[in-house]
Order: sequence, then C-alpha cells, then structure tokens
Amino acid sequence: MPANGKNNKNNKKHRIVRVKVNLSWKNLFLYGFLALFLVFIFMGFAQQSITPTQTVPLSKVISDVKEGKVSEISISDNKLTVTSSGKALESFKEPGSNMYQLFKDSGVSQDAINKTKVVIKDQAGLNSWINILSSILPIILMVAFFYFIFRQARGAQENIFSFGQSRAKLFSKDTPGITFADVAGVDEAKQELTEIVDFLKNPAKYKAMGARTPKGALMIGPSGTGKTLLARATAGEANVPFFSMAGSEFMEMLVGVGASRVRDLFSTAKKAQPAIIFIDEIDAIGRQRGIGGVMGGHDEREQTLNQILVEMDGFSRTEQLVVIAATNRPDVLDPALVRPGRFDRRVILDMPDVVGRKAILAIHAKGKPFVKEVDWEKIAKRTVGFSGADLENMLNESAILAARLSKKAIDMKDLEEAATKVKLGPEKKRLQSEEDKKMTAYHEAGHAIVSWHMPHMDPVHRISIVSRGLSLGHTMMEPTEHIHETKTRLLEQVVVMLGGRAAENLIFKEMTTGAADDIAKATEIARAIVVEYGMSDLGPINLDGERRNFYEQSNVSPSMAAKIDQEIKKITDEAYKQATEILLKQRKRLDLLAEELLKKETIEGEEFVRLTGPKKLPVISKT
Repeated sequence: MPANGKNNKNNKKHRIVRVKVNLSWKNLFLYGFLALFLVFIFMGFAQQSITPTQTVPLSKVISDVKEGKVSEISISDNKLTVTSSGKALESFKEPGSNMYQLFKDSGVSQDAINKTKVVIKDQAGLNSWINILSSILPIILMVAFFYFIFRQARGAQENIFSFGQSRAKLFSKDTPGITFADVAGVDEAKQELTEIVDFLKNPAKYKAMGARTPKGALMIGPSGTGKTLLARATAGEANVPFFSMAGSEFMEMLVGVGASRVRDLFSTAKKAQPAIIFIDEIDAIGRQRGIGGVMGGHDEREQTLNQILVEMDGFSRTEQLVVIAATNRPDVLDPALVRPGRFDRRVILDMPDVVGRKAILAIHAKGKPFVKEVDWEKIAKRTVGFSGADLENMLNESAILAARLSKKAIDMKDLEEAATKVKLGPEKKRLQSEEDKKMTAYHEAGHAIVSWHMPHMDPVHRISIVSRGLSLGHTMMEPTEHIHETKTRLLEQVVVMLGGRAAENLIFKEMTTGAADDIAKATEIARAIVVEYGMSDLGPINLDGERRNFYEQSNVSPSMAAKIDQEIKKITDEAYKQATEILLKQRKRLDLLAEELLKKETIEGEEFVRLTGPKKLPVISKT
C-alpha cells in the first residue's frame, strides 16, 4: 500500500508538470500570433508611409548609373526603387526582364556597376512571402479567435454545471494525519469519539450485537477549543478518508446549489466508505427553520438543511459513514437536525483545566528551545481561561519575541509577555501628558487596592499603565479555577471594576472616559445577577426575556423591566459606594502605589504585596 501511495503521488506530480507545460505552450502560441499580427500591421503602415518622391523612365535610371549617380537599386517584381544623388526615385521595367541584362544591353558593364558601387536588392522572394502572409494570416487569426472564444464558452459552461459539486477538502488515509496523541485537554471528548473510531475499524463486532452505525456526532464548544482538530484526529485514528467542508461553503448565489452540493458530498463519501464527513460551523446552514427569512419563508438555507436531513436519514445499517459537525451556537440549531438518529451524540468541549493546559503546552512546546528554569506548572496556572488555540499562539509569540531579542532559548519573561499580549494585545507607546499618566496610575491603583480588600477575589498578578490594545493600562488578577460563581464573588467583581472610577473621583474630583469598559462589564455582571441567576430581591426567576427571533416580543412586561433596571442600579450604586469607602481608608496605600506606577510603569504581584502588605479582610458596613 505505501508503494502504491508513492506511485500515486509521483503520478500526480507528473500530471501537474504536464499541465504547466501545456499552459506555457498555449501562451507561446498566443503571443506568436499576436506578434505576427503586429508585424503585419506595421509592414502595412510602413509600405504606405514610404513612397518615392518622383517617377522616372527606365532610361533615366540607366543614364544615372552610367554617370555614377545611383547608389542603390531595390527591385520588387517590376518595380524599381532607386536612390540617385540622395533622392528617392521610382521606375518600372518590363515583366520578366532581367536587370543585369538590361544594363548589359544598354552598354553598362558589370565592371561599371561595381565601380559606381551600385547595390541591387532583389526583394521578390520577400514580397512573395509577405503577400502569402497578408492573405493567410487574417484567416488564421480569425480561426484562432473563434477557437479561443469557443474554449472560453465551454469552460464557462463547465463552471456553471460544477456549481453543484461539493467543495469538500479530502484528507486521504495515505496522507500523514493527526491522531489522538496530538490532541490534549479534551480527554472526555476523546473518550466519546473512541467508540466511533472502533466501529469504523471493527464494524463486525458491533453488527454481531445488532448495533447500528452511529450516524453523527455534534461537537459543541467555544472557539479555539479544538473541535476541528479533534475531528481530524478521529479520522486519523480510524485511518479512513476525511471530507472536510465549512457550512458556509454549501451556500451560493444560485438557488438549489446548496442542496446539490450536499448530495454530491454524501455521494462521494459513500463511494469512499468507511469515511468521515466533517461539517465545520454547521450553524451557518443548520439554523432553526422558519426564522431565516423576514416572513419565515422557505429560503435557500432551508433547502440545504432539508437535504442534509434527507441524506442523514438515508444511511443504511450497513453503511460505514459518520458525520461529525462542530458549532459554538447549539442553541440556534434546528431540533430535527440534532435529534437522535441523525446526531446521536453530543460531544462537549470546554476550556481546558490546569491539567489539560499543561498537556497542551507540552504538545506545542515541541521543537522550541526553553531554558531549564521554565515552570510549566506556573504557566498552566497563569493561563486560566486560555483555549488550546490561545496557548499555541502564546508559545508562538514567545518564540517570536525571543528570536527578536536574539536569545538562544525562551525564558519565563518571554512567556509572561506573550500571555499578556494574547489576552490584552501588544504594548503601545502612546504620547501622554503627565496628567493623563497620573490619572491612569490612580485608576489602575484603585482597581488593585479594592481587589486587595475583597476576601474572595483572586490575588493581584500585575499592574501596569503601559497601553495595550484599546486600554491605557491594566490590572491583572492571578486567576484560580472556579466551577461555580457565588453571589458574593460576583458582587465583589462589580466592586473591583468600579474601583478605577471611584479612585478618579476621589483624587481628581473628576470622571474620565477610561472607565467606560469597566462600567460596561460591571453592568453586565449586575444584569446577569438579576435576570439570569435570580440572585436579586426579585427572586429566583429567569427574567432574561430571550426571544426566538427578532420579530418576537420580549416576555418581560414594562413594569418588570423597570424593576430590573432598579435592581441593577441598586447593585452598581452599592458597589461604587463600597469601593469609595475602601479607597478613603487606604488613601496612603493608594498614593504609594500610584507613585510607584508612575516611576516603573509596571508592578508585578510580588512587589505589590511588598508595598501593600499581606491581604487583609476589613469589615465594611453594608446597608
């Protein structure tokens, strides 16, 4: 089998070379015709532009030759072009007569012609070729023109009929693939897909027990968690052809193209079975029917979805074909698509935990030089909330940074900077006045001091007034793993987010636009406390008012919406008051931290603890 695969690869290479050669000859042929056409046009103009100034009898030419005035005679059929005394003359001889014989009969010997240095050019042969080309070349050019027109028309016709063909990318089993060993941080998801792999490898074992083919597996998870990678690893483990296609690739301008591509994809995959079909971002075509158009009509997307439903129902018990789909919006999928019998299994992928992040880092760290002092345990704990794609990007950015600084190995400082860059963006040196820097310093110090007093908040990891992305500064916490969020912790997050605005108002008696993002996040958390989590005085009621589509009304009445707004305002007002009280009591630490930020621009967590002391739990009165 490997030998055949090698020969196939070689044959593909030969075919590619042959196509390139044909294309080059085609271009050469076309350019040759173009050059001949231009020469033909040029010669026509040249013949029209070069005309003698005077026509003289042949006796005059012979007389001038005898007198030695002629320097050149050009003969074209019966026409003579003579250059005599620097003038261009034109004359004619009898058809069939020889010029040399005419000179001899007129008493002009060959020696006399040679002494007068007369140059005789006989262009009869050249003119005959020109005449032939002038008569044949237009016909050839016309034939070639219509030939290329018909070729283009035939190509366009083929393209029109190829609209219905699927655009799926085929990863054959002979191609070096990805296996489960290349995927980390999703152990539960890999376990779910192991049975599908085993069925494709050993179908007889399951048929003996009367088990049918698992028709499909729907992978659900946030972006970057490895859904596509896991699907390819499943195909690699099963060693079967893998047809990959994005949901948006089914759609086209022409009506019926999506359904045709679905039929072509499944037909091609059935011929190659056992095989796996992977549809990425299936929510692009799998949205719930009846809400796609303005009037809920039957549009092209619904036709494509209907065809997918028909194809997945058409699997027989003997077919070894599995459909794997990926989405991060399972809530919008049509119920008929995700029911058992089509997508029998749901594989949930979430952000990796500390063990998963450490395993992902180990995979992507291969091939990169690191110093021995790198603490991978610390890096894994530092990157809470990072997806697999974020971790891969972080290691790549750290390698780029180390190469830029001409280092021989990547160290912890490079990894720390890369992690910050992935989350917040690169550093930006903006021109700021001293007043702007001071406001930013107090703003970030306000976040840090308030967080230092919150008993359930994560410890401060870094404070900086260096601009990154759209922010002028940032205060980062050292995140810890939390499965559940409590009301106390959520309220403390709101207090910390409003600490920057409280510091601005306390020190400068002024408010800046720099707190806009903090206020938006604080309001978002407060709203979730009230309408989603049922943690407010309104009781354990879901008041989210989720609508199935744009044209449905919210299920929250106007009076209840007013109560929701009151509860949100109550939470944010109390949080702002609490943040102000903390900063009033810790004014000295606030000033000290702001001064250090103005000097150093960035303060790490260890230095912050040295400046502020160990974390305290002050008792703050609550109303």
